[in-house]
Amino acid sequence: MKYFTLLLILTLNIFAAGRPLLPATPYSQIEDKIGKGAPYFLEVGSDACRSCRVMGKMLYTIKEANPKLNIYFINVHEEREVAATLKIMMIPTQLIFDAKGKEVYRHIGKLEQAELEQTLTKYGVK
Repeated sequence: MKYFTLLLILTLNIFAAGRPLLPATPYSQIEDKIGKGAPYFLEVGSDACRSCRVMGKMLYTIKEANPKLNIYFINVHEEREVAATLKIMMIPTQLIFDAKGKEVYRHIGKLEQAELEQTLTKYGVK
């Protein structure tokens, strides 16, 4: 039974590892759009961070189903100055800006799928 469980875990990890991540978008392409009438969700992290990759896979799936959603990944490993601009202390950090550009949500750490979906709906991103 232990062998079967280990085999199942390894198999699931292999399939999960193959899922694509939400690609990084330069913050400069997004910052001028925030506050222009639509809410924005920013996932701030790094592709070297395990929890960030888990979030990236969930967000990729959501964005793939509806490409017009304002959901973006900011890679602070590549854009370190953005971490200071957005006051990021730890990654992953999720931010939501309302239609007027005000930060209305901040969460540090990985979200579960259901909580992510509820948050996106609650703040009008989805």
